[in-house]
Amino acid sequence: MTEQSLDIAQLIEPLKRLHGLIRDAVVQSCENSALEELSSVAREEEGDTIYAVDKVSEELLVDFFEREIATIAPVVLVAEGLAAGKVTLPKGASEDEAVWRIIVDPIDGTRCLMYQKRSAWILTGVAPNRGPATSLRDIEFAIQTEIPTLKQHLSDSAWATRGQGVEAVRFNRLTKEAIPFSMRPSTAPTISHGYAQIARFFPGARDELAAIDEEVVIAALGPVQPDKAHCFEDQYTSTGGQLYELMSGHDRFTADLRPLMNRKLTERGSVMGICCHPYDVCTELIARELGVIVTDDQGQQLDYELSVKPNVTWIGYANRGIHNQIMPLLSEALTRRGLLR
Repeated sequence: MTEQSLDIAQLIEPLKRLHGLIRDAVVQSCENSALEELSSVAREEEGDTIYAVDKVSEELLVDFFEREIATIAPVVLVAEGLAAGKVTLPKGASEDEAVWRIIVDPIDGTRCLMYQKRSAWILTGVAPNRGPATSLRDIEFAIQTEIPTLKQHLSDSAWATRGQGVEAVRFNRLTKEAIPFSMRPSTAPTISHGYAQIARFFPGARDELAAIDEEVVIAALGPVQPDKAHCFEDQYTSTGGQLYELMSGHDRFTADLRPLMNRKLTERGSVMGICCHPYDVCTELIARELGVIVTDDQGQQLDYELSVKPNVTWIGYANRGIHNQIMPLLSEALTRRGLLR
């Protein structure tokens, strides 16, 4: 075992504990607070709106890193809510001294959770510190943990070290038992009769995104037939949740193309609202370790810097067969519209 991999191994158990603490604290807050309290706006930030429920996890994050992570080695913690989007720990250490750059989204899917519609996710990615240029491509360990709705007693957690496969457990919050289970993406070679979608959660270019979605599906599966459904869609308002659906075999194709819509919106005299950021997609290593194909709009591995600022375009295919069916059609639809950079 190399010194670097040993250091990552030392981080795994503390990060799993952190995820458990955040999960439990947020669930308890949901139990104790009214919906109106949780969904109130705490503050507006450049990358997103911060709601009251977000503050529960934020308050745990830095304190835990100071006590249990930075004592192992100096780290740069990247997360929303921090000054300049990052902090070097322990206090007094310089960014150049940091061994690891760790990016965290304490609650991905806030809107789902605060209205108790669906699970949210805690997301963490760990990369060797290569300075400001450290990117998603550098992540060597990732973990994501489900924050369940109140009526749900089971929640999943999955983690992966690069090149070592994936481990997952299902936690029963009533009995406190965590039972290992296996995750398997879909092996179907087509999106036919499966879930496949282009994300269009929020106002702003939803018509264009829907038109691309429709064009790709019809090109892949042919004209819609009377009383038949070619395939289905699921607009899960959480990138971590979308990745989980691909990892678990529930979805076969998902694309988040929102950053590509900027030119179209400029032509309309409008602007893009919220997009995916690196902290939203920092656990894509887990999906890739399971065989899911995750790329940018150019078909390359995601290579966005570990910062709160970049807008991320990402595409996920459950397997090579789905990739071969959908990728050429999606590229053609985007090229024809002049959306590829």
